[in-house]
Amino acid sequence: MRGRSALWLGLAALIAVAAAIFWRQRAPVVDVVEPQFAPLVRSLQFSARVATTSRVNVGSTVTGRVAAVQVREGARVRQGDALIQLEADEQLTALAQARASEQQARARLAGIRGSGHAVAQAQVAQAAATLQAAERELARMQQLVAQGFVSAARLDEARKAVQVARAQQDAARAQLQALGDGGADLAQAQAQLAQAQAAQQAAQVRLAQATVRAPADGRVLVRSVEPGQIVQPGSALLSLALDGPTLLVAQVDERFLDQLKTGQSARVVADAFPNQPFAAQVRSIAPSVDAQRGAVEVKLQPDQAPPDFLREDMTLSVEVRTGQRERALALPTRALRDGATVWVVDGGRIQPRAVTLGLRTLEAVEITGGVQQGEPVVLQGDAQPGQRVKARAVPWRPGRPGAADRAGDAGAALTNAMGR
Repeated sequence: MRGRSALWLGLAALIAVAAAIFWRQRAPVVDVVEPQFAPLVRSLQFSARVATTSRVNVGSTVTGRVAAVQVREGARVRQGDALIQLEADEQLTALAQARASEQQARARLAGIRGSGHAVAQAQVAQAAATLQAAERELARMQQLVAQGFVSAARLDEARKAVQVARAQQDAARAQLQALGDGGADLAQAQAQLAQAQAAQQAAQVRLAQATVRAPADGRVLVRSVEPGQIVQPGSALLSLALDGPTLLVAQVDERFLDQLKTGQSARVVADAFPNQPFAAQVRSIAPSVDAQRGAVEVKLQPDQAPPDFLREDMTLSVEVRTGQRERALALPTRALRDGATVWVVDGGRIQPRAVTLGLRTLEAVEITGGVQQGEPVVLQGDAQPGQRVKARAVPWRPGRPGAADRAGDAGAALTNAMGR
């Protein structure tokens, strides 16, 4: 009996082992990875173009024929430098005439203030003396008439002589007053001089308009004029890039707006000079989004003096570092399910586990809570939560660079790198 019991027990054990092996063989195999600690870097890549803070078109304010063009494309200019010279014979003649009129008016005013005033004073003195003599003659005649020595007719002549002398004195005094300060003649002469000076200044302005000068320091971008050409006011003859901080302007897809902040560091490479990268910083982010393109304008500025090879509208490749962790517990992004959930293999079965996420890139995501280092996390497979599975570890190295994701019309790409 004991031998038969032992035989049945052994047979039952063999059947259990065989069943376990059978069910184990039937359990689906799933790929798993383990969370690992590693540096985690997130960056944003997009294209940009070189721009300046101010670009102006320069032209003439008068109609004329171009006599000479003093600059070529690419030339550096300083504020006030002559750029274009128009023919100015007419303006020079007008200025010469205005100067002559001004000299004439000045001479007349000087004559009034000098010799004219002295002559008027002498005339006043002479008129006073004449009046005094006429009055003495009138008094003498009155005595002679009273004594009966002369006739009354002689007395009338003496009275008329006094009246004429008095009128001459009044006229001389009026002339002296007119030539004095506040007088009409002096005021007229001063007005004529002021008018002549204004005409001279206007002629100088017209002559100055024949020379087109640089409004500020800068560089000539486009030259659209040649000697002999007739130019009109308002026509753009030269295009200048005014000196100022060089800016890099980009249109970034609005999906990545939450990753961008002013002050972030960037690495810039010109497509024409790939071996000469330089550093820059995000200077400003536009407050509005282009509705048609779904993009936001981002401006960057080089950290130091921009390289000499930069040109207006040059195409650049920009990489902005938008996030970094020196040591992050990371999982592949493809291990996430339904946002912030992963499947872990616990006791041979799949168990859903809610996790807390941190910095996220295209390839990897930081796990700040929910799983620990070394726990097997399911990547893929046909099993369902609660099902018994066979775990197959998949090598995963967080240091492998991830792929770029083009960001639509904005031409941006989100990249990620771990351990670099």
